[in-house]
Formats: sequence, structure tokens, C-alpha cells
Amino acid sequence: MRTQDRPGDSEQDPLRAAPPETVAGAAADRVFALEAEVAQLKEAVTSHAVVDQAIGSLVALARVTPDQGWAVLKEVSQHTNVKLRQVAETVLLWARTGDLPEEIRTALEEALVRRRAPAGRPVARSRFNAAGPGHSGH
Repeated sequence: MRTQDRPGDSEQDPLRAAPPETVAGAAADRVFALEAEVAQLKEAVTSHAVVDQAIGSLVALARVTPDQGWAVLKEVSQHTNVKLRQVAETVLLWARTGDLPEEIRTALEEALVRRRAPAGRPVARSRFNAAGPGHSGH
């Protein structure tokens, strides 16, 4: 049976008995680790917002449900070997400018064709041509 820990007892907390420079080094390491974690969380929030906006673009322009939009982005990412966030950024750029790389356009069209819109809301393949959103190119 142990008696109550006394000040300076290093069994419970190894840093308690460590030299001050070791404690300062450990604190600096912890601060560095926390700063890295905050940076990762900020990146995740930004990525999530970009993906959500791209899903919204697909909902509006391709007339799919949000779940279908998410599935389309994932599928395009997998089939083109492009990171999901980059696919989402490309979809947003396309929605603003009409620019859509051929590889992404083809994969996007194929993914959308596999997910027919609800009855009465057909998926318009012509929306994804080089002329931009909603242009038939004719």
C-alpha cells in the first residue's frame, strides 16, 4: 500500500523531478503539437466548406440530391485519382467560369448518369460541356 505522494515524488509525474530545461522543452513540444493540431483542424473545416459548396453546385446544376452530390464527388475523385477537395474546387471553378478539365468532365458526367435525378427532374448531360454551366454548346 502506497502512502500519499510527497512533493517531488517522481514516480507519479516524471516531469516534476526533471530539470527545468526538460520541462521547458516538454512544454514547447506540447505547444508545437497543439499548434499543428489547430492547423489541421482549420484545414479540415476549410475542406469541408469547399466540399459542401461543390455539393450545393451539383444539387443546383445537375439536379441531384445532396447525398448523390457527395457520392458523385467521391466517385469522380476515385476514378480520376484526384483528391476530393481538388475535385470540389474544380467543380466550384467550373460553376463560376465554365472551365472544367476534360478528365473531370467525363468522370462527372459518367457519375451523374449513374444517379438519375428524381422523377420529373432529368439530369442534363449538356450542362457539363466546355461552354460552362447550362450551355448546350450549340
